Formats: sequence, C-alpha cells, structure tokens
Amino acid sequence: MSVRGAWLRAASGAMLLNDDGTPGTTIFAEMSALAARTGAINLGQGFPDEDGPAEVLEAARRAIADGINQYPPGLGMPVLREAIAAHQKRFYGLSVDPDQEVLVTAGATEALAATLLALVEPGDEVLTLEPFYDAYGGLIGLADAVHTTVTLRAPDFQPDHDELRRAVTDRTRIILINNPHNPTGTVLERETLELLVELAHQHDALLVTDEVYEHLTFEVEHIPIATLPGARDRTITISSGGKTFNTTGWKIGWLTAPREIVGAIVAVKQFLTYVNGAPFQPAIALGLGLPDSYFDHIAADLAHKRDLLAKGLRAAGFEVGSPRGSYFITADAAPLGFQDAADLCRRLPELAGVVAIPISAFCHEPAARELSSLMRFAFCKRVDVLERAAAQLAGLRSLR
Repeated sequence: MSVRGAWLRAASGAMLLNDDGTPGTTIFAEMSALAARTGAINLGQGFPDEDGPAEVLEAARRAIADGINQYPPGLGMPVLREAIAAHQKRFYGLSVDPDQEVLVTAGATEALAATLLALVEPGDEVLTLEPFYDAYGGLIGLADAVHTTVTLRAPDFQPDHDELRRAVTDRTRIILINNPHNPTGTVLERETLELLVELAHQHDALLVTDEVYEHLTFEVEHIPIATLPGARDRTITISSGGKTFNTTGWKIGWLTAPREIVGAIVAVKQFLTYVNGAPFQPAIALGLGLPDSYFDHIAADLAHKRDLLAKGLRAAGFEVGSPRGSYFITADAAPLGFQDAADLCRRLPELAGVVAIPISAFCHEPAARELSSLMRFAFCKRVDVLERAAAQLAGLRSLR
C-alpha cells in the first residue's frame, strides 16, 4: 500500500526522503546511536549533561505537589506569560502585553510549526540562512512553502548583504532567522539585522526569529530584531526555557508578536498540542526572574567550555573558529586531510572515541558540497567530559 500525505513534503524538506520514497532517520539519531553502540563521547546532539538551577527544579516539584497537573490555559499560564513579558522588558526594553501578545508553546519547535502553518500559504517563499536547523526544512515543507537560503561561509559565518538583497523578493513571505545561530555559533551583526528589517518592509515580509540561545552569547550582546526601528509590528520572536535553564526535556517555549499575529497563530496552535507542561510553566516563570548573576554565569561558563574544546580541536589539527553564541563550535577537517566530514563523523568513534555532526547535514546542495569538510561539536557538556574528548581527539594529528 502506498502511504501518501503531507509527511512526504516534511521528509523531503528535511532531506530525509530516501530514493525509494521511504523516510530516513536524522543524522542526530544516527550519530547518537553510534555513540551508544561504541561508547564514544557524544558531542553531536546539543543537550546539556548537567541539571539546571536547583530553585527552578524545585519549583516544578512544588507545582506537581500542589496539584498543578491538569490542562493549563490555552495561551499558557498567566504566571509564565507575565514572566515572559517582564523578561522582554527587563533585558530588551520591549513592552509586551502578556494577555494578548504572548503564547506559550511545546518548545520553540511548536512555536515555529504553528507560526509557519498559520502564516504561510502554498508556494510562498521562506528564507533561512544555510546551514539551517533541520526542523526548518521539514516545517517549511509541511507548510507547502518554497525554502530559499543564503549560505554562511567560514570563518565568520556572516551572510553576504548582496546575497540577502537578491534572495528576498516579493515572493518572500517569511524571513526566518536563527540568532544566535545553530549550527555555526555565529551571532548576526547589527547591520545585518537592520538590513533584514529593511528588506522585510521593502517586500512586505514577516520576520520570524528563533532566539533560543539568547542568553548564551560570548563577547557580544544579543540584539533581538524586534528592538530595531520598524521591526516590532512584523516580527514574531520565538524562544524557550530549555537552553537557558538546562531543561530541554521540559519543552516549554513561547512566542511574542503583535496581537493580530498571535491570534492567527493560536488558531493553528490550539489544534497541535493544545497545551503542555503545566507544572513546568511556573518553574520556568521563576527562572526568568532569576537575578542577572545567573544569566551572566551561564554565559561565562559556556564560554570557558567553548575555549576548552576549541583548544583541544586545534591541538588535534582542526581549523577552528570562535563562535559568539549557542552550544556549538564548527571545525574544519580539511587540514587533517578529510574533505568529507560526513565520512569522518562516521569513523570518528573508532578513531577518537568522539561523535560529532557534519555541517553538510544542515544544507541543501550546493552548499553541502561547499561546506563538506566542516563538522559541528557541542560544548554544552561537563568540563571533565570535554577534557576527555579533547585528549582523545589529539590522536587524530598522527593520521596526517
């Protein structure tokens, strides 16, 4: 029997449709299974191996004990929506109405899914930077839209402004920006963000910003697009608590946008998960109100881990940049004699006892070929794990 349906568009958009028409597995599943099978250190998937702040975890336990275990309101619990609005004001000076301009979702991924399904029609173009987080391709395909891209290139992974101008057209419905960026770790410069706002006005496009790493920037300040002149009325800002509070499994995300846009997205979101994570919502609300010292500490701690892994990768012979944000660092295997990072990633557990992800997995052709020697390593792990990985990777130098 032939199983037809929208899943074909989603799988194709995520580059997971096999030649025989069957769905493939993600590179993350493949590499994580390889890590489990070989006992290699998994620096492929971007999840922390340490729990978040004790007071946030305790708030969730307390909420369960207090009976907050049934459906929360469709928009999200008032305590969390108010905390999100207060967070936007505190950190960015943005005034957001918690009752009409905030929507709580099942992680940032559902916020992205509901936004695209609500605001895109078949044939509309959605522009992303490339490499792109794999969910973008799947969701754009599910929405029956056309995925267009602008390639980010080493060493700084900043988009070329002329390429952006050519890529955004009157067919562009949404400019979808991940900043700080996964997988490269780049943080977009203010001039680039201002250009995106200009192009959105010029072509009547919407700006959707995935800012889940907003508090994980190093040496630079995170600038939400919504804070720029002319951006607020056409921007949907998406974030979550998973990366900020080491609670990726809780799946508490949110979006903020003008009231009319939130209403349109709710019309779709209510038929996806409906609601989620009741006892985790007040816990994340508490986290958003933690003192500045907490947010400063998590960024400084990750910067130290970034530097530790970068030193180990350079000692192994990789060419390594210095990411300004996120959980990830990009390493070029070409100096080690490997042009095909996907092949090296599959061999790396045997060669060094470490798992990574090829950047080509985040790209369409021809960008996949252009960036074929690049690999992504996650440094959101314990220091002792990173030290062990760095020592094991050092053995690669002897392969040259």
